[in-house]
Amino acid sequence: MGVLRWQSLLDAEVARFSSQKLEKLDVEVLISLRMAGYQLSRLQRIPARAAVHESVELVRRAGKSSAASFVNAVLRKLSGSVKGGSADAPHQEIGFEALAHHLAHPRWLVKRWSQEFDIRSVEHICSYDQCHPQVAVRGVTPAIEAELLEAGVVLEPGHLVTGSMRVKSGDLVQSRPFREGQVSIQDEGSQLVALLAGKGARILDCCAAPGGKTRLLAERNPQAEIVALELHPHRARRLRKMVPAKNVEVVVGDVLQFAAARKFDLVLADVPCSGTGTLARNPEIKWRLKPADLAILRERQTAILQAALLQVAPGGRLIYSTCSLEPEENSEVVGRLLHIDGSLALIDCSAELQRLQNAGDLAWNDIGSLIRGPYLRTVPGVHPCDGFFAAVFRIQR
Repeated sequence: MGVLRWQSLLDAEVARFSSQKLEKLDVEVLISLRMAGYQLSRLQRIPARAAVHESVELVRRAGKSSAASFVNAVLRKLSGSVKGGSADAPHQEIGFEALAHHLAHPRWLVKRWSQEFDIRSVEHICSYDQCHPQVAVRGVTPAIEAELLEAGVVLEPGHLVTGSMRVKSGDLVQSRPFREGQVSIQDEGSQLVALLAGKGARILDCCAAPGGKTRLLAERNPQAEIVALELHPHRARRLRKMVPAKNVEVVVGDVLQFAAARKFDLVLADVPCSGTGTLARNPEIKWRLKPADLAILRERQTAILQAALLQVAPGGRLIYSTCSLEPEENSEVVGRLLHIDGSLALIDCSAELQRLQNAGDLAWNDIGSLIRGPYLRTVPGVHPCDGFFAAVFRIQR
């Protein structure tokens, strides 16, 4: 994860001492150089000689013995550079190019963020992406918290929503309550989207896996009929384990072809997206994503949202959400739907967040910072969670 977070900066350091262009290197050689570069520059407990030796051995075991001397030479030079303090000097500049370089993000991505957010917010986003985020969990009762504490897992209250807890220390994944599904890991921004959806008697979650939002909807609506729709069978099976509630029916199917016998008074369309709001947990996304991908995603998201709209009963609510920071996937999709269908009314999320605060569900006091126009907009580093977008519609037809 560390190598993925810092990949571009590691490549820049390796390139300084490489006699060959990085794009000409075999992938096994390049990965080995990155891994050693990360150990040399960012880990304190691994001796430099061990990092160099292990990476040379990795290259040999990968069948690239001819590159072993090259890797050894590059890493010895890099090791000397790190000891001399020249590698990854602290950045003082505040501009998108400096942030992209020193905080290891693609230049094109940071540039577009600087057009959407103020530069300090962009710095917060990039800095947050480079850290291991704290784990947030739901489902913690006093008895479970006591059991976790006995197992060495120390919790603290959530920072954004009141029903959440955060892991302060310890290994939650090895604990019995987690293994048996009594508690679930879910980012607080994701929890907030599910809370924003509210309550209903008949609920559809259109793109339900992995199931965190479905589980919270079931928790908040124990008497409701809930349909959790998931396109892929293997993800639907995992969803069923994640959400054992008896009032949830898991259906394998595509929302674009889905037809229910009755409409729903609450529909959540948490659509597949670029995931640029989750780079702290998924750093590989920033190296895989291309600008052209956003237009493709926007078309898919618009189609899903239109299909979801067909499932909403008159007077019902439709919630559209992503974990993306990109306007193509967020406000532009909403704008398209409003243009296509005049029966939709956009509900101001500030009133919905005030409702949650009044009910004691929202721990964050600055509601204004969570709002952009009529939308929910959490920003990594500015808020203590991943980046989420949500729009709430009411159907007036």
